[in-house]
Amino acid sequence: MKRLLAAAWIAACMVSPTGAQTAPPYPPITLPLKLDQVPGKPVWYSTGNPGIPGKDNEGNTSNAGFVVTSDGVVVFDALGTPSLGWALLQQIRKHTDKKIRYVVASHYHADHIYGLQAFRDHTDALIVAQERSGEYKDNEGIADEKASQRLDQRRGALFPWVDSNTRVVPPDITFRERMTIVLGDRRLTLFFAGPAHSSSDMMMMVEPDGVLFAGDIVQNSRIPFMNSDDVSTAQWLDALGEVEKLDPKFIIPGHGSPSTGAKQAIAFTRDYIQYLRKTMAAAVQNWTDFDAAYSQADWSRYRDMPAFASNNRGNAYRIFLELEQSQFKADKR
Repeated sequence: MKRLLAAAWIAACMVSPTGAQTAPPYPPITLPLKLDQVPGKPVWYSTGNPGIPGKDNEGNTSNAGFVVTSDGVVVFDALGTPSLGWALLQQIRKHTDKKIRYVVASHYHADHIYGLQAFRDHTDALIVAQERSGEYKDNEGIADEKASQRLDQRRGALFPWVDSNTRVVPPDITFRERMTIVLGDRRLTLFFAGPAHSSSDMMMMVEPDGVLFAGDIVQNSRIPFMNSDDVSTAQWLDALGEVEKLDPKFIIPGHGSPSTGAKQAIAFTRDYIQYLRKTMAAAVQNWTDFDAAYSQADWSRYRDMPAFASNNRGNAYRIFLELEQSQFKADKR
């Protein structure tokens, strides 16, 4: 399969007799990137496969979108490979010729940022992220161990769409708590919501449309990933409360189906986190071994959902450790 994909890439990169390039500058995707429009609003979005990144979905598992204002375009997230970022860029060009001014990164996880490379290479848009995104790189701009390990893993799992030429692109602009972009007839407010799913989680509210790009704070009908050191499920629950206060008319989650039913989408993520915390809290309080607690838990509500097999056990263990640490601190007091 790798040889066939590589051969297809080489063939696609051939140049026509006139010298015009006939193919994208990155390995081409074979699954078209589809866009939908928020009804009646200048906002478009793509919805990724709800599973985990792999060759079957060509790495397209996260959501992204863009807002067309009277004075340019703002993109939210760039998808999980340079090829997908390029496909998103081409879709934007089908809808508008306005200048792409900003690309906002909801957080620095691989499935949302590898597509930034296409925007860095082929536009002069400014990339915006929360300031803790810098933790994904060291002070010299070299990818830290976590970022390097993830990139190496994806170069194997997602070749040829992630390869030796794929790189992590840092932001041009960062903010701490809140940032407002007023562009033409639209006001876009960026909110820090982490550390929750990641250390640098943020969301973007589009006004006057009432459209919220929620990033991975909200994941609709898909088991979230929370098995990393920078996850805080307590803060995540607080962030979901803030999302609810915003009362968006339309919500675009980081994964799963966008919806006019924002409260239902928020409730799914909240209920899942609360169920894990309740189940693992009982295990911690009763000094129950994690393996025993996990096997005894009732997962029937979630077992058939996308990413359950890959994410659920790790999520439960991460929360088990989080609650165990909290209990240890409480006992010391």
